[in-house]
Amino acid sequence: MSSANGVEEPLPPPPGGVLWSLSGDIRALLMLPAALTLQVAHPAVGAGVDEHSVFRTDPWGRGERSLRSLQLWVYGGAEAAEEGRRLRRLHRTIQGTDTRGRAYHALTPANYAWVHATGFPVYRHAARYLIRPMTPAQERALYAEWLQVGRILGIHDRDMPQTVEEFWPYWEKMLAGEIEATTVVRELVDVGQPIPPPARGPWPVRTVLRALWPVLLPPLARGRRFVTIGLMPPDARAAIGLPWTAAQERRLRRLCAVLRVVVPALPERLRYLPMARAARAAHATGGLRNG
Repeated sequence: MSSANGVEEPLPPPPGGVLWSLSGDIRALLMLPAALTLQVAHPAVGAGVDEHSVFRTDPWGRGERSLRSLQLWVYGGAEAAEEGRRLRRLHRTIQGTDTRGRAYHALTPANYAWVHATGFPVYRHAARYLIRPMTPAQERALYAEWLQVGRILGIHDRDMPQTVEEFWPYWEKMLAGEIEATTVVRELVDVGQPIPPPARGPWPVRTVLRALWPVLLPPLARGRRFVTIGLMPPDARAAIGLPWTAAQERRLRRLCAVLRVVVPALPERLRYLPMARAARAAHATGGLRNG
């Protein structure tokens, strides 16, 4: 696929691949909080989000935009590369000083690569609970596809481990010496953190939500904390210092056992997110091409 100036652009992951099936499934929504929390456990990323993001004032809008972006990387076809360029433009001016007193820039390769790298271990771990354990071949395919998404985002191959075998030493090094319970991490898992009700949607729904929000927020906050910590890889959870008990693990396994039965039985319009559903339909009729 070539851009208007003739430069070859990176292609999205292939239709029918591991990521194609995984990231559009509604169960992937439960995986995202763990990945996002891991991202901001990096001191530079956490500082950037703390100082420049609207996640406190507009969490629903930010979440919606992040989800749309992620879906474009996988299902956007020609739009995927443009979305990658948009994100780089968006992060171009984000800089400051991190929690350890170091100057940072959002597009510094090590920082930008970490944000992307967190997706692979979270997808791999959470799929064991919510879908099924991956075979070694599927893990390799997922990692190769995740590298492809990284190229869409403008991450050079030299800045990411190029094989699964190279990834795990990098991961262990980051857990041992870099990530921490940043201010943003603590806020994301704090059930007492104030969260405004969704501002979008039909007027009657918004009105009802505002009225019921004091009642709805506490269980929603507890649920968010539960899936964030529970679906995070245990070594990352331990590195950040997030508590998790055997009783919570049993609850998580029971919940996920139900979802493994219920979600595959749903009709496709309920099982897949809208962009994934449209891409799957187009691919089935020969209407989607990655070239």
